[in-house]
Amino acid sequence: MVNKRMYQKIQACKGQGLFKAEIARKVKRDVGTVAKYYDMSEAGYLKYQDSHKYRDKVFDPLKESIIEVYRENGFKKLSMSAVFDYLEEQKGEKLPGNEQTLRNYIRYLNDIGELAFKSEHRSYQKVPELPFGRQLQIDFGEYTMRSGLKLYIFASVLSASRYKYCAYQDKPFTTVDLIFHLLNCFDYLGGIPLELVIDQDSVMVVSENHGDIIYTKDFSYFIQEMDLQMYVCRKADPETKGKVENTVGFVKSNHLSVRDFGMLEESKESLARWLRRRGNGKISQATRRIPAEVIEEERCHLRPLKNSIFRKDMLVGRDQRTVDKDCRISVGASHYSVPAEYREREVDIYLTDEEVFVFDRRTAVEIAQHRLSLIPGSKITKRTHARNTGKGTKEMREEVHRMFSLDTWKRFLQANFTTYRRYVRDQCLEAQRRFADRIDIESLEQALQFCLEHETYSMGNLADTYRYYKDFGETEGGEDILKHLGPQLKEVAQYKKDIRVSKRDIGVYKSLVSVVLGVFR
Repeated sequence: MVNKRMYQKIQACKGQGLFKAEIARKVKRDVGTVAKYYDMSEAGYLKYQDSHKYRDKVFDPLKESIIEVYRENGFKKLSMSAVFDYLEEQKGEKLPGNEQTLRNYIRYLNDIGELAFKSEHRSYQKVPELPFGRQLQIDFGEYTMRSGLKLYIFASVLSASRYKYCAYQDKPFTTVDLIFHLLNCFDYLGGIPLELVIDQDSVMVVSENHGDIIYTKDFSYFIQEMDLQMYVCRKADPETKGKVENTVGFVKSNHLSVRDFGMLEESKESLARWLRRRGNGKISQATRRIPAEVIEEERCHLRPLKNSIFRKDMLVGRDQRTVDKDCRISVGASHYSVPAEYREREVDIYLTDEEVFVFDRRTAVEIAQHRLSLIPGSKITKRTHARNTGKGTKEMREEVHRMFSLDTWKRFLQANFTTYRRYVRDQCLEAQRRFADRIDIESLEQALQFCLEHETYSMGNLADTYRYYKDFGETEGGEDILKHLGPQLKEVAQYKKDIRVSKRDIGVYKSLVSVVLGVFR
């Protein structure tokens, strides 16, 4: 069938008195085709055209499904790509025609009165194109399903590739919700953009005063942690964040408008499939390219992913470490302490740019936290880690008593516990650390006698004395050297024993108080 313009051209040539063969050569059509329309009146052509206008009825088998889609949506005019995508998903196989064929068929149903709908239109303004890796726009939306389920929409889009990430939740957004969605978004994109475009939503911005933006506490920390540049615009500003506003509208019109979800998980699963198939899998009208392919180019320009303190309690991103015999783990070029009960065990760590968090591998409970040291080779220790908090002081004292059966050991411990009443737990831990294994009993006996004789009852002093006796005992002529060093050792022991913390006379404090009271009278 020729179009109306060709019919008019054939009739014009006929009016000029040309023969059918001449007309065929002039309009470059077959003589038979020209003959068919040569004698056809205008009324006859319009009737013939009307009868053949919708000759393609490949969607007839899906007629009821199509009408049902519009009925469920109150016969509103829907996005054709949304209807096509929904039918394709429901059928589970390729449809018999393309979107244009479906559009013609729905127009046919509308013309013959079997389908009537109201037309709605929303326009968007085009925004400037930006280089790869530069900008990510985010926005929020809400949509209530026919089942009554209300979905809160998080939407984001990379300005250059138009690659989208969306998420649903069934409660209003909080700042922490937003941060987790952004972290998941960065994972989905495969990197971190340079700039984030947001509006003045209360989960991100506390206030704005002539250009001075005050962010919420958590969001401000997140911006600093991820090293993000911020561009804050007003709400519903299509000139600045029109791309993401289009994305929110696209999610509503294409994914949600033709579906009905009763449960949140069901909507999330469908959204993930839709993003792969439609959101990022079809040609973008703006770039004329498929976002799922362009993102491979843009990922080369995104900044590397990094861990966030907001994810420290999640298993994702944790590494394994082995605690050494000194109850430390190695991170970078430094060593960090962990509680004593984890000596020579496996632990998990979570590393951010500024801190390291240590977790029990079995229970996933946090057991230590340290600021990362800027000095290579540092040994960072927290005093509480040396305390075996799982045992009582009485039990620890009994364990230390059982370490050696020497009478001098018992007497030394009695003096030690009396001298260091407030630090019994620390002294016990020191004893277990210094005298755990491969102890030379003869050298220990000599060290104990020396410390008892000179009243130096600290475990540290005992360990130092033991090391001297042991080292010289293993050296040729060591006994003679010890006899020679005996007076010096006694002097050192006496010096340590005589060390006292100076105490200021209480009269000094009384005079200071009197002066202060006199000033304020």
